[in-house]
Amino acid sequence: MLRWTDPAATPDALRPCVATFGNFDGVHRGHRVVIGTLLAEAKARGLPAVAVTFDPHPIQVLHPERAPELISPGSLHEQLLEETGIDGLVVVPFTVDYAQQSPEEFILSTFVTGLGVKALIVGADTKGFGRGYTGDVDLIRELGQRHGFDVVVVPDQGNAARWSSSAARERLREGDVAGAAEILGRPHRVVGVVVHGFHRGRELGYPTANLERRSRGVVPADGVYAGWFTRLDLPPDHPDHRLPAAISVGTNPTFDGTERTVEAYCLDRTDLDLYGETVAVDFVEHLRPTLRFDSIEELLDAMAGDVVAAHAVLASA
Repeated sequence: MLRWTDPAATPDALRPCVATFGNFDGVHRGHRVVIGTLLAEAKARGLPAVAVTFDPHPIQVLHPERAPELISPGSLHEQLLEETGIDGLVVVPFTVDYAQQSPEEFILSTFVTGLGVKALIVGADTKGFGRGYTGDVDLIRELGQRHGFDVVVVPDQGNAARWSSSAARERLREGDVAGAAEILGRPHRVVGVVVHGFHRGRELGYPTANLERRSRGVVPADGVYAGWFTRLDLPPDHPDHRLPAAISVGTNPTFDGTERTVEAYCLDRTDLDLYGETVAVDFVEHLRPTLRFDSIEELLDAMAGDVVAAHAVLASA
């Protein structure tokens, strides 16, 4: 997949093309239906498939006070889009000045002049783009007729409100990672570098990998989860590339902690040296809430139960 930031600098090999646009936060199942239509239409026409997205998220620029926490920000977002099989990704720097384009200026400069678009794929609910948030599907159809490109409108799929980034974020805030996975079409992922913590887990016989505070991806509600721990610095065919894990999110109330952390114990492994590695944590199922225990013995009993429960969940995942 080729990536660039200015539609006017589109590589010759990728124009003309079939294109779509959106924020695609989380690249959830609804997004994948649109992108699947993009890929099918591009293949039928013998043209490359190109997606246009924006960085930062437009709401972060125009209304920062109500900007959502992104499910899959930055490079994680781009990786998910690349995995769909598209040929090109235009990541347009979104600024206040850029937002002053009229809807017509946006469509013409980006898709007609920049990409040489032959077909534009949009969801039925596409609206609110361009200055004054006035752009919609009807305008795109009109521009297509005037400027010689086809418009393919993808109907709403099932419950559109259920297949949405906001719905996925709500599930994650509730700790319902299985519900979020139904929307996303995969377990939710958080990516970060393993850093030193308090080493309590190692002292208790359950060494954990602590993710840096600047990890990428929405962190679910406090609790204990079953999931997968992927060592991104290792090749996919390495036996320790992907490991089953019990994951804890919270402040470690038994030890009067105040800093919210994400830490993962790779099941039945005490031999791993993970510091400094870039890793991914995929949340599969919520096991229990974060609890304060009155003794280390009670905590150890709970942790042993978490390991058994995580094994059971992941054996069928």
